[in-house]
Parts: sequence; structure tokens; C-alpha cells
Amino acid sequence: MKRIVFVVVVICLIQLQALAQSEELPKFEVAAEFTTLEREGFSQRRTEPGFGGRLTYNLNEKFAIEGAGYFFPKRCFQCRNAGNMTQGFAGVKYGKRFEKWGIFAKARPGVVSFSQGTFDVVPTGSPFIPIELEFNRLTTFAMDVGGVVEFYPSKRIVTRFDFGDTIFHFKRRNLNTIALDPVTNAITPSIIPLPARTSNNFQFITSVGYRF
Repeated sequence: MKRIVFVVVVICLIQLQALAQSEELPKFEVAAEFTTLEREGFSQRRTEPGFGGRLTYNLNEKFAIEGAGYFFPKRCFQCRNAGNMTQGFAGVKYGKRFEKWGIFAKARPGVVSFSQGTFDVVPTGSPFIPIELEFNRLTTFAMDVGGVVEFYPSKRIVTRFDFGDTIFHFKRRNLNTIALDPVTNAITPSIIPLPARTSNNFQFITSVGYRF
């Protein structure tokens, strides 16, 4: 009788261990993401759509580290920093996970790059078109902070919604331009210092991910 009880107990323990392992949170998560960003324009902000991907590693039920990248294909010429835009972030996510949903806070430092983010005014040497704009790529620090809401239709699938402020910090730089000498009418090089500034931009992200 004791042997039978012992065997039953062992079988129950094995089943409980298997059940616990089956319910263990998957460590990795990959997701395809769609995003919109309220981007700075000269007269008003513009909503720019983009797309990207994310990789998350769940350390435990509450804490995760993740990296993400996004590309905004539209070449905005009316934006304060022109051209298309690329973002890359890596940071942490912390919060509370329930059976079917979870709520988290995130902080992800990174960079943002504008394909035509800066320009200089340069002389051409032509009497017909004496100057032209020379556009250059601008890459600067960015910080993605905000909240995350997740829903779990199944153990492997997660849908996610991010709401937050994406902060861009632009360093001080010099704008190369030209000046017209009123006496000789000669065009001479000139430099205008542009102060450092910080821009706050609302960003929304939605995604469907697979956990493994």
C-alpha cells in the first residue's frame, strides 16, 4: 500500500512540474510593429506613419529588456528636420502581468536619424543661381518613455499598444551660410550658431508578437 501511495505521489509531482513548465513565461518575443509619430513641422505638427520590429527578452514576469527599430519612409520637406526618419532604441520594460493582459512602463534610450536633417547654404559660383542648399544627414540622441498595454490571446501570441513621449535632443551646431557685402555686393561665407534644443513628440506603436 505504501508503495502505491508513493508511486501516486511521484506521478502527481511530475504532472505538477510539467504543468508549471508549460505555464512558464516564454523568454523571447519578436514582433512586427506599426507606429505613428507627431513630427515637428514649421507651422504645425505632422503625423508620420512608420513600421519596424522589436525583440524582447523577459527576465521574469515583471521585468524585460528589449530593442526596437523603426523606419518612416515619407520624405517630409515641410518638417523642421527634413527627409525620412529612422529610429533605434534599447531599454527596459517593467510592470504587472495578469493572466490575459499586462500593463508596463518603458524607458528606451537610442538614436534618431533624419536623412536631410541639416542643411548649409553654399555659393555655387554661378551668376544665375548664386547659392544652393546642401542637405546632410543628422543623427542625434533620442529617448522613448511611456506606457505599454499587452493582451495575450494565447501563450505564444501577444498584442501590444505603446503610448509615450519620444524625446529628441539636438546638440548645438553652426549653420554655414553666406552674407552679402552691401558695399561691394560680394558674397562672403558666414556662420550662424544654432543653440541646442529638445523636442517632445508623441508616438503610438501597435504590434503583434510571437513568444518562444
